[in-house]
Amino acid sequence: MGELFTPTHLIVLAVVAIVLFGGKKLPELGKGLGEGLRGFKEGVKGITEDPNAAAKTSEAPKPGDSLKPPPAA
Repeated sequence: MGELFTPTHLIVLAVVAIVLFGGKKLPELGKGLGEGLRGFKEGVKGITEDPNAAAKTSEAPKPGDSLKPPPAA
């Protein structure tokens, strides 16, 4: 079957993209794709971090905190 991304294939894909989307629309599509990938990487990074480290840094309410009356003014 051969290689998937040979230079000839990439050139044909670029020509098809230019014909379909036009030269003016391609930078906008590239920017949107880059932002989407960046957001995806940040999301995956948050999942792979140690959950115990995240729990130590965040201030979670204690079980009895909601039952205490507010401080008097």
